[in-house]
Amino acid sequence: MEAREGERSVDTCACALELLGMLVYVGAWLCALATTILPQWLTMSTALLPVESYELGLWETCVVQDVGGMECRTYDSLLGLSSDIKLARILMCASLTVGMLGILMTIPGLHLVKSCKEDGSCRKKRALTVLGGVLGVISGVLCLIPVSYMAHLAVVHFFDEKVPEVVPRWEFGDALFCGWAAGFLLIVAGLLIVCSCVCSHEEPQPALQRRYQVMSTDGNLRKRCEYV
Repeated sequence: MEAREGERSVDTCACALELLGMLVYVGAWLCALATTILPQWLTMSTALLPVESYELGLWETCVVQDVGGMECRTYDSLLGLSSDIKLARILMCASLTVGMLGILMTIPGLHLVKSCKEDGSCRKKRALTVLGGVLGVISGVLCLIPVSYMAHLAVVHFFDEKVPEVVPRWEFGDALFCGWAAGFLLIVAGLLIVCSCVCSHEEPQPALQRRYQVMSTDGNLRKRCEYV
């Protein structure tokens, strides 16, 4: 009875970690998708035109007016883009691809999905879950690299003493904060899923059971107690 209760507690802990990890995984992937699409990677406002501000994204640039109007224009040429935008595009698309692949590989390995009938298939199922968690961590790292790099460039250009103070400078946009949150949550989700597999591998020690055997020696009945 104690062994069964231990197994149930381990399974409950693993299921809870898996469900929490999957919820965070999907939410973080959606945040990464929003970061890739949003044009607010960098923002800039000028003193000459205080009613307008500019936004720079991976796919388009926008002009926002105080009255509520917004006009966006996509980049004309892919080859004419700066190396920073190209690198950010590639890494964000790679992060989304790796993250989606990790989600698709984790779902068949969940405890709630009853798909294994033998020990060999269960090992493959756990291996898929671990691989999905590792892909989540990789996706988070791929998401953090371009976001942090663009933020680094903005800081370097903002505090560049060679540029006159009257010249407007790019500052952090909302997409950068969304990308930091997405990368961090993807890493957390991957670690939660891997930890759930580690918990499921832990098997509680079987409780000592007392077994009695009746021995006959010289016509006298003797009782021997063994622990198995």
